[in-house]
Amino acid sequence: MGRAKEIQLKVIPSKIASDFVKKHHYSGKVVPNSTLHFGCFLDGKLHGVMQYGPSMNKKGTIKLVHGTKWNEFIELNRMAFDDYLPKYSESRCIGVSINMIKKNAPHIKWIISFSDGGQCGDGTIYRASNFKLTDIRHSKSLRINPNTGETWHAMQAHHLKKDNDFRTWKPVDGYQLRYIYLIDKKARLTVPIMPFSKIDEIGAGMYKGEKRNMRE
Repeated sequence: MGRAKEIQLKVIPSKIASDFVKKHHYSGKVVPNSTLHFGCFLDGKLHGVMQYGPSMNKKGTIKLVHGTKWNEFIELNRMAFDDYLPKYSESRCIGVSINMIKKNAPHIKWIISFSDGGQCGDGTIYRASNFKLTDIRHSKSLRINPNTGETWHAMQAHHLKKDNDFRTWKPVDGYQLRYIYLIDKKARLTVPIMPFSKIDEIGAGMYKGEKRNMRE
């Protein structure tokens, strides 16, 4: 793993984390309900951020694992790294952050995250971090605001009371992939685990914003 082992994770203020995400995340946006912010430091400087928080669709998401209570799961909703960090940094940081959550928030039983296979990637880092693939669907939740050129999520439009406008906008072509990590190994999913080969079969492969075939 090389120098990735030297990365130190620290909880940092939301403003510092959000400013970094706006600069380095492909979307240029933060998720407003993020509550836990990890900074990834190498050589004494901040080079990565991971933001966790309640799921945007908590009422629907809670049903994915049997018997989950309202405060027993969390979403990894933003992850941004600059080019200074070495190979394997993402999986290293995810692993360390999970250990920190286990130690300091033992009530959290599982983590959910999504990959944007229309603009970014199909979740290579989640697969390397032992997340389970539980859904692949052609995404209609991301659409392009014709007035600004920005990509909006359906939940963003809903909160801003722009649902009617949102439905008329051009959708981003691609797939959304759902990944779950079970911190509590006794927890049981209510949905099937999909083989990673399904990504290739469906044609949902993407890496760094470029469509790809996993067999290549």
